[in-house]
Amino acid sequence: MRTRFPPEPNGYLHIGHAKSICLNFGLARKFGGCCHLRFDDTNPGKESSEYVESIKESVKWLGFDWEENGRSNLFFASSYFKWMYQFAEYLIRIGYAYVDEQTQEQMKENRGTLTEPGRNSPFRDRDPEESLRLFREMKEGKHPEGSMVLRAKIDMASPNVNLRDPAIYRIRFAEHQETGNEWCIYPMYTFAHPIEDSLENITHSICTLEFEDQRAFYDWALERIVPLLRTPQFEEAGRVLRAMASGSDDRADAFLAACVANRAKLGSSEPERRAAAILDRHAEAGTSPARGTEDARSLFALMLERTELFTPLLQHALDVVRPNFFLLSHQHEFNRLNLSNVVLSKRKLISLVKEGLVDGWDDPRMPTLMGLRRRGYTPASVRNFVKKCGVSRVAGGSIDYSVLENSLREDLDDKAPRRMAVLRPLKLVIDNYPQGGSELVRASNHPKKPEMGERDVPFSGELWIEESDFALDPPKGFKRLTLPKDGSPARKVRLRAAYIIEPVSCEKDESGRVTVVHARYFPETKSGTAGSETVKAKATIHWVDAKQGVPAEFRIYGRLFEVEHPEAEDADYRTLINPHAKQVLKGFVEPALAQARGDDKFQFERTGYFVADRVDHAAGRPVFNLAVTLRDSKGKL
Repeated sequence: MRTRFPPEPNGYLHIGHAKSICLNFGLARKFGGCCHLRFDDTNPGKESSEYVESIKESVKWLGFDWEENGRSNLFFASSYFKWMYQFAEYLIRIGYAYVDEQTQEQMKENRGTLTEPGRNSPFRDRDPEESLRLFREMKEGKHPEGSMVLRAKIDMASPNVNLRDPAIYRIRFAEHQETGNEWCIYPMYTFAHPIEDSLENITHSICTLEFEDQRAFYDWALERIVPLLRTPQFEEAGRVLRAMASGSDDRADAFLAACVANRAKLGSSEPERRAAAILDRHAEAGTSPARGTEDARSLFALMLERTELFTPLLQHALDVVRPNFFLLSHQHEFNRLNLSNVVLSKRKLISLVKEGLVDGWDDPRMPTLMGLRRRGYTPASVRNFVKKCGVSRVAGGSIDYSVLENSLREDLDDKAPRRMAVLRPLKLVIDNYPQGGSELVRASNHPKKPEMGERDVPFSGELWIEESDFALDPPKGFKRLTLPKDGSPARKVRLRAAYIIEPVSCEKDESGRVTVVHARYFPETKSGTAGSETVKAKATIHWVDAKQGVPAEFRIYGRLFEVEHPEAEDADYRTLINPHAKQVLKGFVEPALAQARGDDKFQFERTGYFVADRVDHAAGRPVFNLAVTLRDSKGKL
């Protein structure tokens, strides 16, 4: 098996591309084959080397590689431009391509609709030599952009609109990032793609379902250029035909029956029309030409005289010799990944970046792979998410964003060490703690994984706690720090990995906001000691030492769009952006977190999973991004 991942380098990859990456590279890996990374760079002006490098980095980040036994399978469509040009000239010479000088509006008008056939271009029947001359002039830059295109000549009445003489080359005066100004005509993607696949001997060209209607043209393009694309196999086909015609190959009857069954593959040339008349007559009678009959002799004579015109029919009828006789690539489709609360249109993602509505392609709110990486997503979490989505041919449907979030929680819950951070700090003073004293307490790095060990955390009589862990007017069921108004004893609370405390008073500023909470501690209740259970507490809160804690910035990211399907809304998707999708908080972290490296991930106790920002984090200026909340704290940050 040989597959390929063929991105166009006109933007950064997003979560939808991850499905294609995992499918193409994953299938090749599973069946002992290889997967190519090929850039479909046929659209200069919109593509750049920046996008090429970002795509390569994203593929490798996901855990895949395009190396095969020390050989790089990294390719560019632009490397095949000379081949594609030769194939285009060949199609003109055999009468299956022509230069059209209609305007874009005229071509659109004459294309027809899903219920009405198209109309032939007035240039459709121009002499091949004239089309060849004009096409060469297009290549030489003698005609302006939009003045003419090269079109395949197929069938303007086809029920498949994609077969109504699609354009295969257009004029474009734009510098190409790989070929510079060597070319001023460029192949259309639908023409280039099948050629690239077969030149690279791709066995499974896997794409999304919106390309299903294009499969007919994919096959047409390859089957028509067989004499140049697969010359040894084409020459072999001639030998097989001669053997059948002479009676020395007893597969002739089966071949002729296959010709009747596949007669729809015949085109509009005079030899093909004559062959079609014979095959149609037998199809209506429910028979097939028998070896040695006049019809059989006539068919073999037509095929041997102009074999190059019959390659589409031969590709299927020669299955009696071996399947896929000309070794052509085949397209297979699967359902694309649709995710709620995001836009995946590359055009819209580009506008978000260019209009400054986000902080670049790697903004953690973006559904790009670089954005997800900076957000704190792991390669394993993305691969597992893709696996959960599955692969089928059922179109439509959307995966809820929470499935992606849960994939990250599942991965980080097992791997991320625990740390303490206070995002919205409130001072806690322990009045009966020794004046000026401090100590180290032992905290577990992971409660479910003792093999991850413990760490020392500084503790003193002044701490930072979360503002939400103290309430003068607590809601029903509140079990953390409060001062009962009826004078009854306050509830006792444990400080994680330290002591049990009891609040005794608080200080307020002029606006009535609590600025300091005073408490007393029970020295005998230190965690890990024999007296830790002598005093009961119904809640545990986290904290950071006020003397040795390190100031840090926390970026709290939510979903960029609160509406489930922003692309389906009547309103401009840009007006649907969640204004609260990014909040910046200033708080404190335990000292060890200041030494974290970019991309290091942690579970902040009782808060969520965070990652040290891979761009802005530094030892002297810690910056942490919220990757995903804990299950029981969703929406509370």
